[in-house]
Amino acid sequence: MAAPIVTIVVSPRDRFSMTDESLESLYARTATPFDLVYVDGFSPPETAAYLQGQAAERGFRLIRVEHYLSPNQARNIGLQHVTTPYVVFADNDVIYTDGWLDALLGCAEETGASVVTPLTCEGHPVHDVIHHAGGAFTDLPSTEDFFAAADTPAGRKILEIQNLHLDRLDDWKDKLSRVETGTCEFHCVLVRREIFDTIGPLDERLKASKEHLDLSLSVYQAGGKIVFEPGAVITFVLPCPGRPLRSYDWEFFLLRWSDAWGGLSLEAFQRKWKLQETDFFEAKRRIYSWRRIQSVVIPQLQRIPLLGRSRRFTHRLGRTLQPIERMVGRRIVRRHERRLAQVSGSAAPPAAMEATH
Repeated sequence: MAAPIVTIVVSPRDRFSMTDESLESLYARTATPFDLVYVDGFSPPETAAYLQGQAAERGFRLIRVEHYLSPNQARNIGLQHVTTPYVVFADNDVIYTDGWLDALLGCAEETGASVVTPLTCEGHPVHDVIHHAGGAFTDLPSTEDFFAAADTPAGRKILEIQNLHLDRLDDWKDKLSRVETGTCEFHCVLVRREIFDTIGPLDERLKASKEHLDLSLSVYQAGGKIVFEPGAVITFVLPCPGRPLRSYDWEFFLLRWSDAWGGLSLEAFQRKWKLQETDFFEAKRRIYSWRRIQSVVIPQLQRIPLLGRSRRFTHRLGRTLQPIERMVGRRIVRRHERRLAQVSGSAAPPAAMEATH
């Protein structure tokens, strides 16, 4: 069998409770040979044991780090072990469809794209609601105009346009075609490895969000291009009644979407790309708290007898509890920082199980 030309780097997005379902889907739906690097950022013991067993059985490289990781931190750890021409970054809550990897690789080979983004769906049931079918980061006529705008009085304004967002997949089947696009999404994306020789590693200052826009801007600034490939379909599963967060997910989720990480990410992104302060940034700052309330607090309120069935009750009480939730979140951030300092002060490197797929 020919050596794989692609390495898949899987890392946790904001929870661990989708780990086994996603990994089983990856192997069941991927016929093309691939190398796998799995980055485990301080998963709970049950998940860690599962991954160790799977690494031994399936022969992939497992890298364990004894503290939580931001998404770009985890991706960069995995990227250090990639020697193939292509790398796929995938979150640990992704469910795949047959032929997804063939379609991405075929598109990259035929178009010369630096990045290929699949048709990305969200939620449960899977492969039902579209999240991203390509997109844009500017409404200017070209990307060159966007980069040149930094030197104009108006400056640069960032957008985040997600084509067909929340449309039903069934309404667009067989109607979409391959096309160059402005943005990718990190839920699952194929990248030509050599582009990192130009743009460098992923920016770890972006801890919580906008990493995908940062990569998209970096690729275009470097002269590359991004292509949308509708023949590759995947779904990332948001926390929902069918696939809820587990109690062991809460701390990582609250850290991942904390105001601290979110604020640092937006500030770094805005400063790096010389972006104007617009409604885009204000809207993003507001979303972190509501994401935490919706995914952690409200599901617990829904367990209250009788009253928990009322959406009006749970949402109002959830908003009322925001100050408490924020206080808990700040304590989690401080706890993570203390643990990170302890781990960084030790001489032990990240644990890795290495084998050949």
